[in-house]
Amino acid sequence: MQVLLAEEYGFCFGVERAVEMVEEALAGGATVRTLGPLIHNTQETERLEAEGVRTIATPGEVERDVTAVIRAHGVTPQVQRDLEARASKVVDATCPFVTKVQKLAERAAEQGRDVVVVGNPDHPEMIGVVGYAPANSYVVRDASEVAALPWLHAPLVVSQTTLKLNTFLEAAEAVRARSDAEPQIVNTICSATRDRQDAARALAGHVEVFYIIGGKHSSNSIKLLAVCREQCERSYLIETPEEINPEDIGGAARVGVTAGASTPDWLIKQVVARLREIGARQEAA
Repeated sequence: MQVLLAEEYGFCFGVERAVEMVEEALAGGATVRTLGPLIHNTQETERLEAEGVRTIATPGEVERDVTAVIRAHGVTPQVQRDLEARASKVVDATCPFVTKVQKLAERAAEQGRDVVVVGNPDHPEMIGVVGYAPANSYVVRDASEVAALPWLHAPLVVSQTTLKLNTFLEAAEAVRARSDAEPQIVNTICSATRDRQDAARALAGHVEVFYIIGGKHSSNSIKLLAVCREQCERSYLIETPEEINPEDIGGAARVGVTAGASTPDWLIKQVVARLREIGARQEAA
């Protein structure tokens, strides 16, 4: 049985940068607290906790002698101000792709324009973006929700960075019908998300089984699962090698593997090793 890795997988630039910033703070002797889990990967979060990193839920939990870290998803301007007022130091690990969306929304709001963000309104990234244009922004999950919006003034249309491209394009087209002027449409899906989805799609048609390694609550990992299932019905989202069911691989000559943008390399290697071990056992039987 062959185990084939997609051409693009695992840590994206923003996540890798956030982890490096936390480890740099630890190396400097800081007491580190992250506002919410640094990334959407339980195993990597647990590894950082073993090094002394703790997760807090609100700025009110920050003590004066700690270094507070803004996670890759970003926060609202008010939350950042609250952190800066309480912590001895604030490390802003917001992904640069997310920062771009924040700045676009802020600029449009300053110009008196409406902002439509396509994504999950409950996702921390979206909550942060809306904070930059609180009076002018609307979040829609897809095109079907655009009809419920009020008439829009010269809108800016942007996307959650981990969204599927078709979902964004369809929603952006729907916004045109509810605008008093041609909307400004900016595709803010990050390149890492696009690259991982394209690579997974390219491989999915050539394997019998596909494993996506990522958090069960990770937006980009869930999108990867959806992409893979378009061409490979036997696609599974797992967090650890222990979740692999050998029966799911039965009769497969080729198994594909990809990983979400928050999945560390050490975990990917464990999954690949487990798959090869199962494959070797089945071939020997």
